[in-house]
Amino acid sequence: MSLVTRNQPESTPTWTDLDVTEGDGAGRAVEFYGALFGWEPRAERGHGVTFLLRGRPVAGLRTVPAGAERLGAWRTYFAADDCDAVAGRVVAAGGELRRAPAELGGLARAAVAVDPVGAEFGLWQGRDLLGCERVNEPDTLVRNDLSTPEAERARAFYAAVFSYTLDGNKDLPDFDFTFLRRPDGHEIGGVLGTPEAPVSRWETTFEVADADVTVARATAAGGAAQAPSATLYGRMAQVTDPLGTTFHVIARPR
Repeated sequence: MSLVTRNQPESTPTWTDLDVTEGDGAGRAVEFYGALFGWEPRAERGHGVTFLLRGRPVAGLRTVPAGAERLGAWRTYFAADDCDAVAGRVVAAGGELRRAPAELGGLARAAVAVDPVGAEFGLWQGRDLLGCERVNEPDTLVRNDLSTPEAERARAFYAAVFSYTLDGNKDLPDFDFTFLRRPDGHEIGGVLGTPEAPVSRWETTFEVADADVTVARATAAGGAAQAPSATLYGRMAQVTDPLGTTFHVIARPR
């Protein structure tokens, strides 16, 4: 269990939110994630909804106009000490800004970008909302990994923007997987080379106490899920919410 009480070190995945369409999208998402993870919604004036777990922010919803293109995944935001400066590095390294740095009503200064392989991500300079204040425990964010058919290009970009070091994974010799580490050596996620992937995308994983129970809850709440399977790091499953958003859940060994 980790309780976050200050802005995370720069380059750490620190916040995640989900695009929902105007109308009943937010209501359906609130019901689903409340049933799945026990999250409670807090409305943010003009800035969607913040999900709380035992009184602490763990994720958010962002409302987009009906008919607007949705990401179809939870968006990964990286901590930025100076959002504008990091946004400049994104562009210099070959990325593009989809939303320029802007204030979110005192919650944070944030931006949304696209990397050179087409994966969208965000930057988060926390103010009143630090980001996810509960992580690495059941029903909270535990991991973010980039799946892409252009792994080498992606690795070079994120190393340039965030000064990550790149380490191979000896535990998975049959996979093109690279750990991303902050300059202090802390692992923040990884890049998975997936030649058959149709798009590049940051994948979000939430920790759960029991993957099988969570999958049953997801289907009962109107979502869909693959059967959980055992992996080197825990029992894992892919879940799709009623709005078509995919993510993973994992029950880690204890």
